[in-house]
Amino acid sequence: MRRGLMAVMIVMCLFGTASGQTSTGTALPPNVKWEETPLLPGAKIAVLYGDLAKPGLATFRVLFPANYKVPPHHHSAAENLTVISGTLYDGVGEQLDTSKGTAYPAGSFYVNPANTHHYLWTTDQEAVLQVSLMGPFIMTFVNPAEDPRKK
Repeated sequence: MRRGLMAVMIVMCLFGTASGQTSTGTALPPNVKWEETPLLPGAKIAVLYGDLAKPGLATFRVLFPANYKVPPHHHSAAENLTVISGTLYDGVGEQLDTSKGTAYPAGSFYVNPANTHHYLWTTDQEAVLQVSLMGPFIMTFVNPAEDPRKK
């Protein structure tokens, strides 16, 4: 119980007000609210539906700038991923290796099973990724020294 409460508190701190947003299920582009997040410095997040800190369905988007890298990490829940724009690269493993992985161009859909160690990167263009999962959203970096929350 204590560990679960701590995880929810961490998520709330990481996503700030974004974690408390809820939606009626409608997200028209002019109304999508992008916010900074200390979990992924330089990237932006927009919560479309649900509350990332609570159990239940949540959908959010992440805008990754060009030449961005997310170190190896895993999540406690499976992620259903759709690339909205740009090309996002996803590799599986405990070391970030841009010579491996899969390129997912706009329109691609894929699933990262729970607890799968993976990493992401973009090349010369930004990419927007939409994520749907059953919360709470928890992200754990394989190498704790690469966790931006600890820097």
